[in-house]
Amino acid sequence: MKTNSFFRSIALLAAIALAIPAFAKPFTKTINVTQTAKLGKFELKAGEYRLEIEGNKATVQKGKQVVAESEGRWEDRSSKASYDSLLIGEGGQVKEVRFAGQARVFVFSE
Repeated sequence: MKTNSFFRSIALLAAIALAIPAFAKPFTKTINVTQTAKLGKFELKAGEYRLEIEGNKATVQKGKQVVAESEGRWEDRSSKASYDSLLIGEGGQVKEVRFAGQARVFVFSE
Protein backbone atom coordinates (compact mmCIF):
# COMPACT_ATOMS: atom_id res chain seq x y z
CA MET A 1 0.00 0.00 0.00
CA LYS A 2 2.74 2.47 0.96
CA THR A 3 4.73 1.54 -2.14
CA ASN A 4 1.75 2.28 -4.39
CA SER A 5 1.29 5.68 -2.74
CA PHE A 6 5.00 6.43 -3.08
CA PHE A 7 5.02 5.69 -6.81
CA ARG A 8 1.90 7.79 -7.36
CA SER A 9 3.55 10.71 -5.56
CA ILE A 10 6.70 10.36 -7.68
CA ALA A 11 4.60 10.21 -10.86
CA LEU A 12 2.69 13.33 -9.81
CA LEU A 13 5.89 15.26 -9.05
CA ALA A 14 7.38 14.21 -12.40
CA ALA A 15 4.29 15.42 -14.24
CA ILE A 16 4.42 18.78 -12.46
CA ALA A 17 8.14 19.18 -13.18
CA LEU A 18 7.55 18.56 -16.88
CA ALA A 19 4.62 20.99 -17.01
CA ILE A 20 6.34 23.98 -15.36
CA PRO A 21 8.42 25.04 -18.44
CA ALA A 22 5.22 25.09 -20.49
CA PHE A 23 3.98 27.98 -18.34
CA ALA A 24 7.13 30.09 -18.74
CA LYS A 25 6.47 33.19 -20.81
CA PRO A 26 8.93 34.34 -23.44
CA PHE A 27 10.77 37.62 -22.78
CA THR A 28 9.42 40.28 -25.18
CA LYS A 29 10.74 43.79 -25.71
CA THR A 30 10.47 46.54 -28.33
CA ILE A 31 13.90 47.54 -29.64
CA ASN A 32 14.97 50.44 -31.83
CA VAL A 33 17.69 49.88 -34.39
CA THR A 34 19.31 53.22 -35.31
CA GLN A 35 21.54 51.91 -38.09
CA THR A 36 21.57 48.93 -40.42
CA ALA A 37 22.69 45.87 -38.47
CA LYS A 38 23.12 42.14 -39.02
CA LEU A 39 21.63 39.48 -36.80
CA GLY A 40 23.03 36.14 -37.85
CA LYS A 41 22.48 35.96 -41.60
CA PHE A 42 19.64 38.51 -41.55
CA GLU A 43 19.89 42.26 -42.10
CA LEU A 44 17.92 44.69 -39.94
CA LYS A 45 17.32 48.16 -41.33
CA ALA A 46 16.88 51.15 -39.03
CA GLY A 47 13.49 51.05 -37.33
CA GLU A 48 11.43 49.63 -34.50
CA TYR A 49 11.24 45.87 -33.98
CA ARG A 50 9.77 43.41 -31.51
CA LEU A 51 12.33 41.09 -29.92
CA GLU A 52 11.11 37.85 -28.38
CA ILE A 53 13.50 35.59 -26.48
CA GLU A 54 12.34 32.12 -25.54
CA GLY A 55 14.99 29.93 -23.96
CA ASN A 56 18.06 30.36 -26.15
CA LYS A 57 16.22 31.43 -29.32
CA ALA A 58 15.65 35.06 -30.28
CA THR A 59 13.07 36.11 -32.88
CA VAL A 60 12.83 39.62 -34.33
CA GLN A 61 9.55 40.82 -35.85
CA LYS A 62 8.59 43.90 -37.85
CA GLY A 63 4.84 44.10 -37.45
CA LYS A 64 3.66 40.50 -37.68
CA GLN A 65 6.43 39.37 -40.03
CA VAL A 66 9.47 37.51 -38.64
CA VAL A 67 12.54 39.23 -40.10
CA ALA A 68 15.35 37.52 -38.15
CA GLU A 69 16.05 34.55 -35.89
CA SER A 70 19.18 33.68 -33.98
CA GLU A 71 20.46 31.63 -31.07
CA GLY A 72 22.15 32.97 -27.96
CA ARG A 73 22.42 32.77 -24.21
CA TRP A 74 21.75 34.88 -21.14
CA GLU A 75 24.78 36.25 -19.27
CA ASP A 76 25.04 38.27 -16.07
CA ARG A 77 26.98 41.55 -15.91
CA SER A 78 28.37 43.33 -12.85
CA SER A 79 26.12 46.38 -13.26
CA LYS A 80 22.63 47.11 -14.49
CA ALA A 81 22.08 48.76 -17.86
CA SER A 82 20.77 52.33 -17.76
CA TYR A 83 18.69 51.90 -20.91
CA ASP A 84 17.81 49.36 -23.60
CA SER A 85 20.55 49.07 -26.20
CA LEU A 86 22.14 46.88 -28.85
CA LEU A 87 25.88 46.24 -28.83
CA ILE A 88 26.94 46.20 -32.48
CA GLY A 89 30.40 44.95 -33.41
CA GLU A 90 32.53 45.23 -36.50
CA GLY A 91 30.71 44.76 -39.75
CA GLY A 92 27.40 45.76 -38.12
CA GLN A 93 26.91 42.38 -36.41
CA VAL A 94 24.66 42.53 -33.31
CA LYS A 95 26.66 41.05 -30.41
CA GLU A 96 24.25 41.47 -27.50
CA VAL A 97 21.09 43.18 -26.27
CA ARG A 98 21.05 45.07 -22.97
CA PHE A 99 17.87 45.86 -21.08
CA ALA A 100 17.21 48.87 -18.84
CA GLY A 101 17.39 48.07 -15.14
CA GLN A 102 18.73 44.55 -15.66
CA ALA A 103 22.20 43.16 -15.07
CA ARG A 104 21.64 40.28 -17.48
CA VAL A 105 22.13 40.58 -21.23
CA PHE A 106 21.31 38.32 -24.15
CA VAL A 107 24.47 37.45 -26.08
CA PHE A 108 24.05 36.19 -29.65
CA SER A 109 26.13 33.19 -30.63
CA GLU A 110 26.71 34.30 -34.22
